[in-house]
Amino acid sequence: MLALVAQDSFVRVRKRDLEKLTTEVMQLREFLPRVLNGELIQMLQKARTSQTMKEHLVQEQEQLRQECLHLQSRLDAVQTECQREREDKLLLREQLWQSGTELQQQADFCSGLGSAACSLLWSCSAREDTVTLWLADGKLQSFLTVAAQTLESFVSSLDEEMKTQTEDHNSHEHQFVLALAGTITNIAAVACGRDLLSSSAHVLLDTLMKLLELMKPGVFPKLKVLMLMALYNVSINVKGLKYISGNQGLMPLIWTLLDDGHWEVCLHSLRLLQSVMLEDDVLLMLSSSLLDPDLHARVIWLTSSAQPSLRLAAQQTMDDLKALQQGRGSKQNSV
Repeated sequence: MLALVAQDSFVRVRKRDLEKLTTEVMQLREFLPRVLNGELIQMLQKARTSQTMKEHLVQEQEQLRQECLHLQSRLDAVQTECQREREDKLLLREQLWQSGTELQQQADFCSGLGSAACSLLWSCSAREDTVTLWLADGKLQSFLTVAAQTLESFVSSLDEEMKTQTEDHNSHEHQFVLALAGTITNIAAVACGRDLLSSSAHVLLDTLMKLLELMKPGVFPKLKVLMLMALYNVSINVKGLKYISGNQGLMPLIWTLLDDGHWEVCLHSLRLLQSVMLEDDVLLMLSSSLLDPDLHARVIWLTSSAQPSLRLAAQQTMDDLKALQQGRGSKQNSV
């Protein structure tokens, strides 16, 4: 009989029972793999794999949660920044609106002031001694340069829709450019002023003809009349007449203005045409244009105008054209 120690006590086991227990253990070791078949082993392996995947997914979930918290934090920051920028934008828009209103008020004030000042200048320029004094002062040239730029800017700023509309006679801007053109016309009405324009203001003369070409028929008739009067006054000077006539666009411009539709524009176009035909050298240079049948047809059409002054000017112009045509025929016959 054997004695087994269990902590502080002893258990007596028979040798036969021990051998029997040993035999059973050995049998279990031999038959256990047969009992635990392959499917059970596979299930255990899957269980271990699942456990591993679960742990991995838990880690990924924790990582995603951390990333989500980080993104949420960034989103909150961006939304805060966006809200601040929106408030700043609204504030800037309000400031811009206020600045625009103030700027418009200043522009209206400057426009009104310029209109009033230039209207006074227009009135003063009606006196010959005033123009003479301006010329002696030596600052007239700079004024003419600014006037040309201002007139060109005014016409160029108009879009096609505005060019076909009737002007606002009460606007400061319209009164301003009218006063500028009127002042130029009055300067050209004085002999010394005509001489200055004919010799030192070619840019201004070119600008006047270009602007007359740009403006649509029936639009800004008063401005057109003043510019035509200025060109007519300059044409009284022989040097000025030769310069104006040397512009290839002069005759096409006159033809166009004869169809303007406003009787005063047509009248002053005829007067400019009459002035052109007074100089023999100019007649030789423009004879082919002056003898054009289309020009004669336009002038003849104006001889039936309801306006007496326009009808008379058209008849006089037609007489001059006929005389030019007869003179041309006589020279050809004599040859």
